[in-house]
Amino acid sequence: MKIVIFDMDGTLIDSKKDITISINYIRNLHYKLPPLSEEFVVEAINMQVRNLPKLFYGTDYYDEKDRDVFEIHYSNQCIQNPYLYDGIKETLENLVASGVKISVATNAPTPFASKMLKHLEIDELFDVIIGADKVILSKPDPQMLHEILNHYGFDEIKDRAWMIGDNSKDMMSAKNAGISSMFATWGFTPDAEHEIVIFEPKEILDIVL
Repeated sequence: MKIVIFDMDGTLIDSKKDITISINYIRNLHYKLPPLSEEFVVEAINMQVRNLPKLFYGTDYYDEKDRDVFEIHYSNQCIQNPYLYDGIKETLENLVASGVKISVATNAPTPFASKMLKHLEIDELFDVIIGADKVILSKPDPQMLHEILNHYGFDEIKDRAWMIGDNSKDMMSAKNAGISSMFATWGFTPDAEHEIVIFEPKEILDIVL
């Protein structure tokens, strides 16, 4: 059995416009702060170590009102502008047609992830879609990946598994789970140093198949 686990934002889909709009909505509504750029938001999210409430709202912790209003706003906003990266849908369909099992492990909340992937008409290709709300520790902790591997009854002797993502947290989660990984450069992180770096989705097929 072959298993491919995908990160979502910056790997399968470009979602930076909508998440930035929702963050800036809170910044203006609650703090009267000027808008952040999409580039700043993506860089902050992908940092290895960061305090996102400090970077986004100037607070040490997420205020409950910020979290609640963000979730209401983003629930509608998240499907306004996301798009699949070129070649993603064809690559996913080819993997499934070849008998490869595919799932999603994202640090986004599962309801948002499922809604976005359904909107983009690829949700039914995945066996498991798991977000940060389903585990105690998100990536780079391997808990999400273990949940998916356990779903398949993964046997490290007989089976092969890969994690595909666009940042170091994805690569570390794979290492911590004891599986292979590929660093995707078509999304939020165009430059990468990793054992396997891929520049377009169809390269996944060459490696996995």
